[in-house]
Amino acid sequence: MKKNYEIEVDCANCAAKMEQVTKEVSGVKGAVINFILQQLTVEFEEGADTQAVMTAVVKACKKVEPDCEIVC
Repeated sequence: MKKNYEIEVDCANCAAKMEQVTKEVSGVKGAVINFILQQLTVEFEEGADTQAVMTAVVKACKKVEPDCEIVC
């Protein structure tokens, strides 16, 4: 299952770092950030609890970019 989320991030390099840490979160099969559209697309592993995974994604992203926002 894929879901799109609105994000707010100020630089493309930070977005790339956020994309990388999102891919490393357990339950995430794949992730892409479109910096221009300010959108995060997450593909979840089958059977994953999407809410719990997104909580972990937000926490991981805040470590690399404390000022970012992800609308879940």
